Amino acid sequence: MEPGEFDITGKTPVNVRGGLLGKGNPTAATGIAQLRELTCQLRGQAGERQVNNPTSGLAHCCGGDEGMATFVHILSK
Repeated sequence: MEPGEFDITGKTPVNVRGGLLGKGNPTAATGIAQLRELTCQLRGQAGERQVNNPTSGLAHCCGGDEGMATFVHILSK
């Protein structure tokens, strides 16, 4: 891994909007927030957070009390 690789201008940008903790980790809204951000990125509508020419994105969300649920979504153009 190179320094800055996961920054917005790096090879593999991660959490360019601050991740779920940047949103306060709202219960039940986190997965939708991740998918919305990926959709905006892929459409080129992310404004100052826009990643340069994204072709795909991955969202991972897990939660639940007694029955853990894990979802992985991969979106692409």
